Amino acid sequence: MTSTGGLVGFWMVALLTVYGANLGETQKNSLNEPDVPFPPACPTAHNLAAICHHGQGRPRYTASFFPASGASHFRRRGNAINRLESWFSLCCSGQVAQQTNQILCCAQQAWKQALSQFCVEEYATMTLPYECCESKGDARWTCFDSELPNPNYNPTPGYTAPQVPEELGFTFNANAC
Repeated sequence: MTSTGGLVGFWMVALLTVYGANLGETQKNSLNEPDVPFPPACPTAHNLAAICHHGQGRPRYTASFFPASGASHFRRRGNAINRLESWFSLCCSGQVAQQTNQILCCAQQAWKQALSQFCVEEYATMTLPYECCESKGDARWTCFDSELPNPNYNPTPGYTAPQVPEELGFTFNANAC
């Protein structure tokens, strides 16, 4: 004869299994991993206005955002985004480019340079590199510009980016436009 406790236990395990299976994909941070939406989209004529006008409304990733240990691949992604946002600010400020086509060219150069530097950092570790870093030339940029979490560079409602140090290392090459 089956005991009531055993039957209730069986159904509890069954329900938890089904319930947990349904929630598995929605709990992105079930392992307390930081949420760093990556990769950033390639700048285009369509998203340039948002890149330039909503920069302070997109997340920045300070050291306190990450756990004290582990999550180094998320930290590298966050650093790449911080670097890119800093360089976007430079492009959009009018200091290095004044016309819209130059600003777009500058932003595209910043995007490629930030992601190239990200790939160099990825290969400097003992972990598997981000999949797009394994590609070369245009295939790399096509890979980075696919499956984007925020292709239009929309701001996060109610968010204001903290002050982060300006990232050095980017020089706009107007002759490459």
